[in-house]
Amino acid sequence: MAHGGRFLVDTLERLGAERVFSVPGESFLAVLDALHDSPIQNVVCRQEGGAAMMAEATGKLTGLPGLCFVTRGPGATNASAGVHAARQDSTPMILFVGQIARGDRDREAFQEVDLAAMFAPLAKWSAEVREPERLGEYVARAWEVALSGRPGPVMLSLPEDVLSAKVEGVTVPGPVVRAGADWSGVAQEIAARVDRAQRPLVVAGGPGWSHRAAGDLAAFAEARGLPVATGFRRQDHFDNRHSHYAGDLNLGVNPKLAARLRDADALLVLGSRLGDIETQGYTLLPPGSHPGMIHVHSDPDEIGRVYRPGLGVVARAPEVLEALAALPGGADRGDFVAEARAEFEDWTRPRETPGEVKLEAVIRWLSDHLPEDTVVTNGAGNYAAWLHRYFRWKRFGTQLAPTSGSMGYGFPAAVAASIAYPGRAVVCLAGDGCFQMTLNEMSTAVQEGATPVVIVANNGQYGTIRLHQERNYPERVSGTALANPDFAALAQAYGGHGEVVSRTEDFAAAFGRAKEAGTVAVIELRLDPEALSPGATLSGVRGQ
Repeated sequence: MAHGGRFLVDTLERLGAERVFSVPGESFLAVLDALHDSPIQNVVCRQEGGAAMMAEATGKLTGLPGLCFVTRGPGATNASAGVHAARQDSTPMILFVGQIARGDRDREAFQEVDLAAMFAPLAKWSAEVREPERLGEYVARAWEVALSGRPGPVMLSLPEDVLSAKVEGVTVPGPVVRAGADWSGVAQEIAARVDRAQRPLVVAGGPGWSHRAAGDLAAFAEARGLPVATGFRRQDHFDNRHSHYAGDLNLGVNPKLAARLRDADALLVLGSRLGDIETQGYTLLPPGSHPGMIHVHSDPDEIGRVYRPGLGVVARAPEVLEALAALPGGADRGDFVAEARAEFEDWTRPRETPGEVKLEAVIRWLSDHLPEDTVVTNGAGNYAAWLHRYFRWKRFGTQLAPTSGSMGYGFPAAVAASIAYPGRAVVCLAGDGCFQMTLNEMSTAVQEGATPVVIVANNGQYGTIRLHQERNYPERVSGTALANPDFAALAQAYGGHGEVVSRTEDFAAAFGRAKEAGTVAVIELRLDPEALSPGATLSGVRGQ
């Protein structure tokens, strides 16, 4: 006979879990006890938001649910940011939250929150386990819900007396095996539609991709003469060096690519929801009927929700791509594709910005010198616009960035990536405001032997908000200035490596030393606040 915590961990082991992220709490002591003897690695974090973001990043990297354990009340509320990221990014994830004992409910007991109600609008499924004998049932269902259809987060509330109760004679459920489908007929219909088009465009995005899917997309695009764009922060879905790559649909989109999306007479959307970022606030593609759209998405409720396509296919994009890649060649659009590629090349030619440190030059150096399998992460902020515009992703599985726009995401994601792939280079680009939201996880990185290199773009302000502020209320600065620490010294205090770079020409040597340090490293770039974005300066925005 074992307690419920042991039963829960046994279920996770059988489902294939290798790692969980946690901040310990007395509400799930039985789980911590079970993890003591388990092969599952327990990565102990410093704050629940960081733990949840590490779990979310792990879900992106592995395609399996990222797992996080936190306690009730403040632990759960802290972790909610990671759950929101998983929801908007369609990432499989399970958040386990220790809860008060069942007999104490509805008394506003210590840290009591109705967790199922709290997470209902954030998670795909939000539930509480009320009988110890049903722990395995709930955990197995949570695993499948996180993976099925459009992947996403699940929250399970675990009352402490359910976890500590003795359980015996219960079978631990195993994983579900899904059979594949024959998409050859659908593939022929899709090919026929794009072959008839004069101005086609493929948009690749969403979850569940793989190296093979990226290769299948390249083969399909080459065979049918199609330019390929990627969705917001999904640039690793297609080799950016490929002759058919036309760029990404991000916040600072290339106007010529935006025009191609708007004017496409055949728009093949593979896995993406085609949200407000890709469509510039639904202006490039107004909601409604779009006969030229072919929408492939794993969630039947998503197709037709915003856009009514001419052809909707409820399927995972990589499965359909496998069938598309097997088709013989189609239309030849050499000049059309070359024009789209030339527009991308011109857009990503670095434009000089003010200051002694040129972020565009730093990003291009990284793009040219990092190994192709380097995992590159970021959170939210204007600094990321330089990364998305000037860095070229070469392989699938090398970009970790929140489509939810969550600040603080990049560093926990980098720690998770370094733990998952200890032999690979991991680089995080973070703003000074973004990094300070989760930099306490440097302690986690040191404890776990993670070795990401963090490049902090320090301009002394919340740059994105300052940009909007100057556009709407010029020269009335309010709430956007930052008093920052010495980031390099702070990294050293945590036991890591730290340097400050004040000139562009000093960056390469500093990066080499950071990599050789063999620990978490921080390179602080002292940027000119005048450089607000790749295409906007502070004085220029005020002048408008």
